[in-house]
Amino acid sequence: MHKEHTYRILIGGGGTGGHVFPAIAIADALKETDPDMEFLFVGALGKLEMEKVPEAGYSIAGIPVAGFQRRLTLKNLTFFYKLAVSMVRSRRIVGSFSPDLAVGVGGYASGPILKAAARKGIPILIQEQNSYAGMTNRLLARSASTICVAYENMERYFPAEKIVLTGNPVRKNLLNLSSNSEEAYREFAIEKDKKVCLVVGGSLGARTLNRSFMEGLEKLGREDLVLLWQCGKHYHNEVKERVDASGLKNIRVLPFISRMDLAYEVADLIVSRAGANTISELGVVGKPVILVPSPNVSEDHQTHNAESLVSKGAALLVRDVEAGSFLVDRMLRLMDDQAEKEKLSQNIRQLGIFDASQAIAAEVKKLLIKQ
Repeated sequence: MHKEHTYRILIGGGGTGGHVFPAIAIADALKETDPDMEFLFVGALGKLEMEKVPEAGYSIAGIPVAGFQRRLTLKNLTFFYKLAVSMVRSRRIVGSFSPDLAVGVGGYASGPILKAAARKGIPILIQEQNSYAGMTNRLLARSASTICVAYENMERYFPAEKIVLTGNPVRKNLLNLSSNSEEAYREFAIEKDKKVCLVVGGSLGARTLNRSFMEGLEKLGREDLVLLWQCGKHYHNEVKERVDASGLKNIRVLPFISRMDLAYEVADLIVSRAGANTISELGVVGKPVILVPSPNVSEDHQTHNAESLVSKGAALLVRDVEAGSFLVDRMLRLMDDQAEKEKLSQNIRQLGIFDASQAIAAEVKKLLIKQ
């Protein structure tokens, strides 16, 4: 492809791993096609992206934007001030970086920075991970040239002529798991003959998952079992104290697992929330999974995500309100049922999309060529 200068790509958004890791995967896929391409990420100060993006080798600028609380709260007094400061900073960032194209992945920071890019006439591509489109992306849709989605029927939210069905990008190191098993067992100090249940409540942790397993601790003291438990940093002290007090040595409690590829590698089964990015990763990983959808999300979209897998025999579902009573027992039953585990594993693997980041990178390149 002929080009007169090095392309500069701005990527805005984040807030949780569900936004941050796909953003990094898109940048990685673009860099593979054009190693000279330059990137600048823009994220919300204090959020996960400010740590994870530099770890992945990319530059990031932070803006102080925060979410608007739907209930009355003092935080809303600072919302408009932070938004105004973020808009001013975003205009400066766009002016100094001079991007050829801006990519929005959702999350608080994508609003101000993509708005600033749109005002400068810079082409915009939006990546919407969920079956229920977030407010930021819906507001940005009119400025976007292309909207990459992971679910069908997104015409409810976006103009049909802008939609491209690509799937959600997953982290590159999840695409070829079987090569790392020795390293994986060493990483978590797990013996190879143990059955491993990975409990993961997203990058921030999940209260229901943590409470359910804390309440069921006395059932988990099996010699053949190891629980690998990502509890989130907010819950880490509470969970660790309870596990230490139980005296159980077969439970590994971690606030955050940076090497999720190794965690997925050792897992015999996975207990997880049902965020869109998590669902995409689980399809690629291909392990049996019990989903516990969070009820605290817009339009209950995690339940819709989970039910779409359950209807295909690709996952089990335990509802949030029932998790305290049933989750640990259901996990133990599944762990001992090899036939059910194999069936779930086979079915979820058929749903995995392995080339979503390449598909989105191709859409980015199309927009660059049009300029």
